[in-house]
Amino acid sequence: MGGLLFTPRLPAEAVKAFREKLTPGKVLRLEEASLTLTPELAQLLQELLGALSRGEMVRIVPMEAELTTGQAAELLGVSRPYLVRLLEEGKIPYRKVGTHRRVRARDLLAYLEASRKRGRELLDELIGEAQELGLGY
Repeated sequence: MGGLLFTPRLPAEAVKAFREKLTPGKVLRLEEASLTLTPELAQLLQELLGALSRGEMVRIVPMEAELTTGQAAELLGVSRPYLVRLLEEGKIPYRKVGTHRRVRARDLLAYLEASRKRGRELLDELIGEAQELGLGY
């Protein structure tokens, strides 16, 4: 897949100290190469290091990357046949390359965010109904 997968757990205290120093305008140096941190890059590095220090799996995929249905299903955490059904129902945009479907990472992440938002809305509705019925929520 066009992307990087990281799973190592980093020492939390060392990462915390390093993350605190990752602020916009600071310069990272590796031998003779240097890079000035923009606000976006500083935030990205802080989030990445935080997730790794918690032992979370992190995958970096360019937003414009085109994924196979297998790769897209893996990122969503669903089966490939279920993903294909979502594509065929028009819930996630895709294009065909010959007989193969390709899904942009951007479209996949937009679907995931919309799905999570809808899940939160449904949960809020259920809680509201339970409160109206006096079920203790």
